[in-house]
Amino acid sequence: MQQSDTDFAPLGSYLRARLADQGFMAHMGAEVDELSPGVCVMAVNRRPELLQQNGFFHGGVTAFLVDNATTVAAATVRGQGVLTAEFKLNLLAPATGTRLICRARVVKPGRQVSVVAADVFSVTEGVEKHTATALASIAMLGDKLMEKEPPGRLSA
Repeated sequence: MQQSDTDFAPLGSYLRARLADQGFMAHMGAEVDELSPGVCVMAVNRRPELLQQNGFFHGGVTAFLVDNATTVAAATVRGQGVLTAEFKLNLLAPATGTRLICRARVVKPGRQVSVVAADVFSVTEGVEKHTATALASIAMLGDKLMEKEPPGRLSA
């Protein structure tokens, strides 16, 4: 059953607030570009701190985007807590450009494990280059997200 935009709005707002509370999101300078049922798009802008020795985005930045975007995409389907169980990441090309974008989408939602695919693109002068692809298994926790503590109270 598809959620309407009105039905999804409270969960979407909740997830955005929780992501804003994540210190590592802020550290990386990551932004949520899109959030809808089964979909999460995250991106980072090019900064010297995110690059490796050859001037490409570090593979760890790509992995971070895949990890976060796939878990958030899975959380949008049932509003449950989530944890990454595993992901397979293929780096296809050096991630150059001014922005790195990860588009994650739920392939198979599940009660215990959801399968989520992600593709990462680097953007140079408005042109996207496919730099990585991933498939993730996301463990679905039994608790409903919005029944947990409110945003702003993440423990360290």
